[in-house]
Amino acid sequence: MTRTPVVLGLDFGGTKIATAVCDLTGRRLGATTVDSQDGAGAAATLARSLAAAHELLADVAPQGELVAVGAATLGIPYDDRVDLAPTFPGWGELPFGQLVKDAFPGVPVQLGNDVKAAATAELRWGALLGCDPGIYLNLGTGLAVAIVAGGTVISGAHGASGEIGYNLRSTADVGIAEVERTILEEVVSGQALEATGTARLGQPVTAAEVFALAQTRPDAAALTTEFVRELALHVVNLAIAIDPVRIVVAGGMVRSWDRIEPDLRRALDAAVPYPPELTTARFPSDAPLVGALALGVQAAGADLGEEAFA
Repeated sequence: MTRTPVVLGLDFGGTKIATAVCDLTGRRLGATTVDSQDGAGAAATLARSLAAAHELLADVAPQGELVAVGAATLGIPYDDRVDLAPTFPGWGELPFGQLVKDAFPGVPVQLGNDVKAAATAELRWGALLGCDPGIYLNLGTGLAVAIVAGGTVISGAHGASGEIGYNLRSTADVGIAEVERTILEEVVSGQALEATGTARLGQPVTAAEVFALAQTRPDAAALTTEFVRELALHVVNLAIAIDPVRIVVAGGMVRSWDRIEPDLRRALDAAVPYPPELTTARFPSDAPLVGALALGVQAAGADLGEEAFA
């Protein structure tokens, strides 16, 4: 009996690890998630997510043949480590690629950065289709962008293009080593707003809850105003430098988009010579997972059509 070829996609994010299985046309057969902030540690979380992936395969494709795996992660992945992954303690020290390959012996594995994988999905099937250039802005646990130009996502010399979470925040930061200053991601990200909100509001809060509280509490409103103004500063400067057709926004903080978009829109209109379009992504919450599946299909040597992931 011929077994149906299937692909596994893994999206290793700062708050959750999402897994999905699809066939070679991009049709999803099933998905599951694992909490990545349960206190178990990076190694245990990775092991648990790989076990969940095997369980998902057995559940939704018991007669399928796994032909490739796409694994997208925060940071820049290698077989022996993950660079630039400060929001997930211990993640950078894991032999990430090797552990994923060991979990699926004999199966081709394609690694990628989560934000760039997400931007690739939006470029091929989503809100960045036809944009040259364009910007994918990820507002999640961390902060990063992906830059699209010439029909591709710009990688950079070391795979670190778009890592604006490391941006300088003022002239006082010039010439100061990263460990001796506060990088942008420590102030403008979901994790940062959750930490600052919890400290300043006197109660445990998520980033979404800070934005919700801003409707009735002046102290929360001050926090969100600071947050969006600093985000806007960096997005505006990036838009001036790149002159994008469109900025596409995704990530967990899109849940508060109605409270972020107006001020960001005004900032772009006020300062950018040719203000770009500003919209949410086609895949606002799972573009990295779609990108991981696409990485897997690519590793399998297949080509997805325009109707993939519809």
